[in-house]
Amino acid sequence: MLATVALASGSASMTETQRTTAKGAGIGAVAGAAIGAVAGGGRGAAIGAGVGAGVGAIGGYVWPQKMEDQKRSMEQATSGTGVAVTQTTDNQLKLEVPSDVSFDVGRADIKPNFGPILDKFAQGLVSNPATTVRIVGHTDSSGTDAINNPLSVNRAASVRDYVVGHGVDTQRIAIDGRGSHEPIADNSTDAGRVKNRRVEIFVTERAAASSAPAR
Repeated sequence: MLATVALASGSASMTETQRTTAKGAGIGAVAGAAIGAVAGGGRGAAIGAGVGAGVGAIGGYVWPQKMEDQKRSMEQATSGTGVAVTQTTDNQLKLEVPSDVSFDVGRADIKPNFGPILDKFAQGLVSNPATTVRIVGHTDSSGTDAINNPLSVNRAASVRDYVVGHGVDTQRIAIDGRGSHEPIADNSTDAGRVKNRRVEIFVTERAAASSAPAR
């Protein structure tokens, strides 16, 4: 209850990172209090709330500072370009790059105005080597799967090859192509097809290996 009130009263001044962490703490506190109350009455509820808040803040809601720094850097680099930079619910950094920035129709060659964005993106990856990258290419529904499926993979591969050429280890990068099978807009309109021809880039920070001795 108190965690929920605190979250609501402070949300206006919080960053996105702080809000997600606070949300996790609030959820954990409520769950912990409920479990503690069953186990040990009022004192158990208080202890459970504290433990639950800590677990909630850590489990599934942690957004590392380096990821936040890279997100802000990419937001600045892509301002006004139409590229969407977001933090996903499972704490990945996502870049959604529309075709008017990334690729011409039927092509997998990176456009000149996409280069500076990828330059900045590669810099962020080099400065945070604990991250891995997944690049997914998409097409509109024009043409057949025999054309669209390899085209979507080739678009993802072009992005991979570009950032590898700027110092990112290829072993950190996985690529995939979904062809026309995951549209985000209506393929019956020109505007919809433009949105569907896109590349999505996901960045995840690997969890640090535990240093605790085995028992």
